[in-house]
Amino acid sequence: MDLSPIPDPTFAELIALRPHLSLDALAGLMLDDVPLAAIADALGTPVWVYAAGAMRARYRALAGALKNLARVHYAVKANDHLAVLALFAAEGAGADVVSLGELRRARRAGIDARDVVFSGVGKTPDELRAALAEGVGQINVESAEELEMIAALARAMGKRAPIALRVNPDIDAGTHPKITTGRRENKFGIPAAAIPALYAHASQLAGIATLGLAVHIGSQITSAQPFRAAFAEIAALVGALRGAGQVVRRIDCGGGLGISYRHETALSPEAFAGALRASLGGLDLELIVEPGRWLVGPAGVLLASVVLVKHAAPYPFVVLDAAMNDLLRPALYDAWHGIVPLAAADAARGSAPHAIVGPVCESSDAFATARALPPLAPGARVAILDVGAYGAVMSSTYNARPLAAEVMVADGGFTVIRPRQEIADLWRGETVPEFIANRPACGRAMT
Repeated sequence: MDLSPIPDPTFAELIALRPHLSLDALAGLMLDDVPLAAIADALGTPVWVYAAGAMRARYRALAGALKNLARVHYAVKANDHLAVLALFAAEGAGADVVSLGELRRARRAGIDARDVVFSGVGKTPDELRAALAEGVGQINVESAEELEMIAALARAMGKRAPIALRVNPDIDAGTHPKITTGRRENKFGIPAAAIPALYAHASQLAGIATLGLAVHIGSQITSAQPFRAAFAEIAALVGALRGAGQVVRRIDCGGGLGISYRHETALSPEAFAGALRASLGGLDLELIVEPGRWLVGPAGVLLASVVLVKHAAPYPFVVLDAAMNDLLRPALYDAWHGIVPLAAADAARGSAPHAIVGPVCESSDAFATARALPPLAPGARVAILDVGAYGAVMSSTYNARPLAAEVMVADGGFTVIRPRQEIADLWRGETVPEFIANRPACGRAMT
């Protein structure tokens, strides 16, 4: 048995596997036929670039596979930009939100409150009141304690809260430990064994309208097996609940569909739909799915420029002007992202191992180690791939680094959907107290 590591994909393989990317001999790397170098020339780097066409195509592929089976609710946490939300709203998507801010964003983008599912383990009373006042279509209940809180708030407002109990099926999704959500030791959901009694209790509570169950076992899942196991658990619970005389109308099947960053074989929409249909398709249920990463991840790139190359052993350090404050995933999850030169001439040159890092004062500010890259001069540009999900939405201004601009490409052109943050904006709204501002200087300036 060959246990040697699988080599990283080449630049040509990375581009060939992403239909929205192409490499022109003169214009270099292109996203939906828009030269990325032209965007970098106009706006500088780092800059996020999203392909509207890729998002639409992926949504339509998934919605088509799930036709007459399940409704798509976009997971706002993956990328909450209003332009992205408005694009999916125009396609007919609902939304899965986990905060009041996400709820407000979804509504601002045109998503009907009835098409919003409110999830999350720590919904505050103010958030729940707002959700009830807006008339959201479903609130996913994470615990018996939260159920009682929701019921009390709804009664005080003279409303009935539409709820689904979130099941923790204790199933390992086979993904990174920091993005699994369906195991017993995770903070999410209610143990399956506790569901029948709690569902019966919920159905009798004033202020509560029980709709059904919800389940979400993790993110970046590339195999059908964990989905099949989770959906089979839910189907058994539906049978038990209905056998006890309870009404179950809806199952929120969560998200978690993974993508291919490196050499993963991503689960196709058709295979996901097959797993869903096999377990839940014949039970006369309204089904909801909540994808995020699958819809937007491959549609985004982060453009960065080489600041300098520091020659060291065992590999030279390629220092970019993008950093972990822009793209946190490699530091947070050891995530792998393809990195491709923008210039066709650079992409065609011979490669050698390099460490690709950012300028932030943290050792974890690194995008790749021992990654094959051609010799790159200061000012050369690269694209970090598959960053449409959990990229800009997780950015910060650590080290007082302004947030990068965001751009959307469509119809051969590009539109700035968020300008680069100005340095002065970093302290906008901050106040120096009078007891500091009025204190006499007690030192002397260095000369």
